[in-house]
Amino acid sequence: MINLLLSILSILLIVQCVLGSSANGFIALVNCIDWVKKHKISCADGILTALAVSRISLLWIIVFHWYGTVLHPSIYSSEVKTIVHITWVVSNHFSLWLTTSLSVLYLLKIANFSSLLFLHLKWRAKRVVLMILWGSLVFLVFHLAVVSTDEIMKMNVYKGNITWESKLRDIAHLSNVIIFTLANFIPFTMSLTAVLLLIFSMWKHLKKMHLSGKGSQDPSTEVHLRAMQTVISFLLLFVIYFFAQIISIWNFNIMQNNSVLWICQVLGILYPSSHSFILIWGNKKLRQAFLSFLRQVRCWLKERK
Repeated sequence: MINLLLSILSILLIVQCVLGSSANGFIALVNCIDWVKKHKISCADGILTALAVSRISLLWIIVFHWYGTVLHPSIYSSEVKTIVHITWVVSNHFSLWLTTSLSVLYLLKIANFSSLLFLHLKWRAKRVVLMILWGSLVFLVFHLAVVSTDEIMKMNVYKGNITWESKLRDIAHLSNVIIFTLANFIPFTMSLTAVLLLIFSMWKHLKKMHLSGKGSQDPSTEVHLRAMQTVISFLLLFVIYFFAQIISIWNFNIMQNNSVLWICQVLGILYPSSHSFILIWGNKKLRQAFLSFLRQVRCWLKERK
């Protein structure tokens, strides 16, 4: 039964990784080709390209971690595990904060509020996004420092089961959990605030359209809806990813063949793989390029037949 569960979860993990890598690679490729043609790239496309690259890295790190911890633990030494963990922290950090920056950018570009503060931020949307990304590096530095300390404490435990070393390890691990929670909770709150403001902005827009006697199906409403779909889908998938990671971190002393940890790892990969397809569908340029690609594939298959 355990072997069957392991086989099913391994297949699901590989399929999600391949699909997610393909979708993210498609996003990066389309934006890079457009960048070369136009000799410039918009702020949104730049964020999407960087996000795609960080997610490809994140997906393959998750797969490698699965391979090392579940399938072949003999190759997963303490040194390799530390390198993988640090690489995961960096990739996860940029994946999360780039998505948050994209949510804030959608809010500033699409929403309409008469507040002077909002208008000031709207005029400087690109600068606001850059400030968010630069500011997030503070969390990354602290997180890397705590993770490094935590991994060193874990390795020292094997050198001698001394009481004070065990206490230091517990303190380092608790600090790691707290930093991880804060580093994820803050951008999640920012994205949640962005989607709530987008909903409020669309409600005001629909109310204005209704009072003026115009229909609700106008370009501005469609843009609002697509932006909200993108941000809401990110929030829902990220909640699953966040709780899967929290369960894995808190259960670091449980045996590696525990089925709960396996399921958490497979659920965790849903976020970087599935959300990329939603980004493609929510972006007009990417959606048209994807549909064009599907038409070419269909024509190629017909010619082959």
